[in-house]
Amino acid sequence: MKPGGVIRLFDGAGREFEASLTEVEKRRSQVKLGEACHQISDSPLQITLLQGISRGERMDFAIQKAVELGVRTIVPVITERCNVQLSRERAQKRIAHWQGVLVSACEQSGRSYLPELAEVTSLEQAMSSVNDELRLVLDPEATTGFHDLSKPSALTLLIGPEGGLSDTEIQQAQTDGFTALQFGPRILRTETAATAALAVVQTLWGDLA
Repeated sequence: MKPGGVIRLFDGAGREFEASLTEVEKRRSQVKLGEACHQISDSPLQITLLQGISRGERMDFAIQKAVELGVRTIVPVITERCNVQLSRERAQKRIAHWQGVLVSACEQSGRSYLPELAEVTSLEQAMSSVNDELRLVLDPEATTGFHDLSKPSALTLLIGPEGGLSDTEIQQAQTDGFTALQFGPRILRTETAATAALAVVQTLWGDLA
């Protein structure tokens, strides 16, 4: 694009602006902001996703779709079956990469609210840091389904990595106040499970109803 071109910018806090380019260089540009555009509200259902870390594109996909489906907070979680070894330096690089995925997903979906991306943390720390009124963990052996639950204003969803959560982790989640949830007759990949479950809760209780 060239000077004079019109673009739309968002600030990550829900506001969008029409803007015109005043300078365009290889690595930087300047714009003149216009009036704020019509503000689209975010989902009334506040969702925190505790996502077990998976390799490569699976994790990118889970984050991308979570943003598109209106998640407020994403917490990358190290679990027993996590097959990604992250040193402190490598974890910071992955966070920077995932932040880029998150921003791109906002741009693609027209979402002007930028979700929070937390630091990589252990499952134990992640579970102890949330206190939403409804906390869910998917478990093929559970007997409770979505329609057995009352409508919450905020919820936390725990999704395991490739290979899923161990029995011990699911039991610990229940001890920490999570409800074990049965989610259909098929075992889903981690990125599919996150996307499908988020679509269901937004349809039942959020802004996809």
